[in-house]
Amino acid sequence: MPSPWPEHPGVFLRDPYHFSDAMLVIPPLLAECLDCFDGLQTELDLRSRLVRLTNTLEVGDIVRQLVDTLSGAGFLEDETFAAMREQRVREFAEAPVRLPAHAGAGYPAETEPLSDTMARYMSADGESAGGEPRNADGLFAIAAPHVSPEGGWRSYGAAYRALRAEHRERTFVVLGTSHYGDPETFGLTRKPFVTPLGQAEPDLRLIDWLAQRGGAAVSMEDYCHSFEHTIEFQVVFLQHALGPNVRILPILCGSFARSLYHGGLPEDDDRVKRFLEALGELREREGDRLFWVLGVDMAHMGARYGDPFTAESGRGLMEDVASQDRSRMDSIAAGDARAFWDQVTPSHDPLKWCGSSPFYSFLKAAPRAKGELLHYEQWNIDPQSVVSFAGMAFRKAD
Repeated sequence: MPSPWPEHPGVFLRDPYHFSDAMLVIPPLLAECLDCFDGLQTELDLRSRLVRLTNTLEVGDIVRQLVDTLSGAGFLEDETFAAMREQRVREFAEAPVRLPAHAGAGYPAETEPLSDTMARYMSADGESAGGEPRNADGLFAIAAPHVSPEGGWRSYGAAYRALRAEHRERTFVVLGTSHYGDPETFGLTRKPFVTPLGQAEPDLRLIDWLAQRGGAAVSMEDYCHSFEHTIEFQVVFLQHALGPNVRILPILCGSFARSLYHGGLPEDDDRVKRFLEALGELREREGDRLFWVLGVDMAHMGARYGDPFTAESGRGLMEDVASQDRSRMDSIAAGDARAFWDQVTPSHDPLKWCGSSPFYSFLKAAPRAKGELLHYEQWNIDPQSVVSFAGMAFRKAD
């Protein structure tokens, strides 16, 4: 992304997978050379580019410094990067717990400040935190954002205030977006989730059953769990609402890229079909012993997301986005997976809903769910870009 520091212009590089902890700013002149590192061009091509840019033949030191810097940071596909990746994946696989990755950034890292912050997020101050569900009868699922809680607290609060004390003993099946996982893949882990509020325990019986029944689409001990925020944020809200020892079945849902880009339904992929069938069987077998939580954002519009325009929440084109979002939510609330997906797939989803695969997976697993929109909003995640999201509640059809 562009460097966020005016005194250090250029291209800012970091590794979202956390194989490398390095952060680099590549100056503008050298940034023009980054496309030479494409696996096709040679060092001679890089030297030729630098000669043209600098008007000097003496570029050997610059070439070596650039290559060594990128390699040492783990930003080239070479032995250094391979070793970093192998070490991080092994460390997560061997770790006894899943440690908090976003404490101190996405939410306070200390227990008391976190509890105070969560109480503020969950408070219903007039219209500030959204509506309330009509009642808890038959309630078995909620959908909440996975955007930064400071930006989406009203929708988080609307969803999590629907929970009641009687839900505490259930296993929470948490379907979160996998931003970096392989498409058509569902990531599982047997690790407890640790947060400043305590340790959420995995339901090992159900995780092992789903891993066995889910087939080749399952990625067991998916490394993406180690840094993905979409489930971690839900666990924090669950712990605040119902206590630290909530029992969870965390599932990271990869994108359904094959369907989005080549047509057809997600379950036309045999691997996806088998997992969705297993998820539906789990719902039928366990019934009211489960409670479903979706960690889902909706539209992503503006410069941050590759659009050639600036987006402002609630204004201009974002008014049309809100209308399209609500149409999709109407299909979700009706439990109509096909109608929802028919709105997502045209033009490879120009709204860029990153919650589409968890929503679709839930609708296939619980086809008779009836949803209720509790709160919808848009938020400028930066001055040029907007994310939309909502709080929803789902109950069993009469």
